[in-house]
Amino acid sequence: MSTYQEISSFIWKVCDDELRGLFKPHEYGDVIIPFVVLRRLDCLLEPHKDEVVQLYNDLKDTIDDVSPIIRKKTGLTFYNYSAFDLQRLKSDPNKIGPNFSYYRGCYSDNVIQILENFQIEKLSDKLAKNKKLYSLIDKFTEVDLHPDKVDNHTMGSIFEELLRRFSEMSNETSGEHYTPRDVVNLLVSLVFSGDKNHLKGEGILRSIFDPCCGTGGMLTIGKEWVQENVSEDVKFQLYGQELNPQTFSICKSDFLITGEDPDNIKLGSSLSFDQFQGKKFDYMITNPPFGVSWKSEKDYILTEKEDPQGRFSVGTPRVSDGSLLFLQHMISKMKSGGS
Repeated sequence: MSTYQEISSFIWKVCDDELRGLFKPHEYGDVIIPFVVLRRLDCLLEPHKDEVVQLYNDLKDTIDDVSPIIRKKTGLTFYNYSAFDLQRLKSDPNKIGPNFSYYRGCYSDNVIQILENFQIEKLSDKLAKNKKLYSLIDKFTEVDLHPDKVDNHTMGSIFEELLRRFSEMSNETSGEHYTPRDVVNLLVSLVFSGDKNHLKGEGILRSIFDPCCGTGGMLTIGKEWVQENVSEDVKFQLYGQELNPQTFSICKSDFLITGEDPDNIKLGSSLSFDQFQGKKFDYMITNPPFGVSWKSEKDYILTEKEDPQGRFSVGTPRVSDGSLLFLQHMISKMKSGGS
């Protein structure tokens, strides 16, 4: 399996085989997405697994924080120091629950944060209690999600296909969670094609910001488009904020795997919890939630509206549609010389 259609169909069959009756259909995504992420991380760590375990065991009693040494030795931005991975967990079916719990807890802090946002502990406990955790893990070890087999573009398409189908099952609008890749490609080409002269030369460093970043497609595809169509030498810093914990966690895990800085991705509403206060960016691109009410954030937004230096001082749109608020937010992030 290497195409996103094949892998998506496989994962969908896993849902049908393992989750039906135990979880409601609209809950499937909450279970499946974190296991896809875990399998992706596992595949990347597999060549370094024994080295990491040995390093950790050699250093744990003499050094308080072994993370810098492990990262330097392996070249990885994350690791897991337990003797387990999903494949090895299958060696002891009778202890799958506690062993899986231990395995999760042995990830580096940046992965543990991702798993906490997925609320995987609660999900895995339910799976273990109903004798489904082992069979679910067994299914996922059948598919190789290493980046050499499934590149980042394909992996992004897989996540988006799954999100689309899970959103449809829960009667949500799939566009609230992601923007289709063909639309993203169009948008980034519009943003960057007219600015090619400012992206050529040596030592160029630019920032891209998406205040509704979802799974991070606009950020990573924007970077790829410039490096493929303008110059490979441009260095980018990618920044994003996302309200939905699930898509936030997908984005952060993707950044970990691709070598981007996952700390540049923040969780929370850009409107009422701006985590980039005072920061300006060279490029901004987003697909804001059109027609979505901002009533739940009304008090905060109206208070900031009264501040002459606030983002919303010129006025606010009707409460039933907050898309203009995101535009005002992005304007506040523009550099003095333009963005």
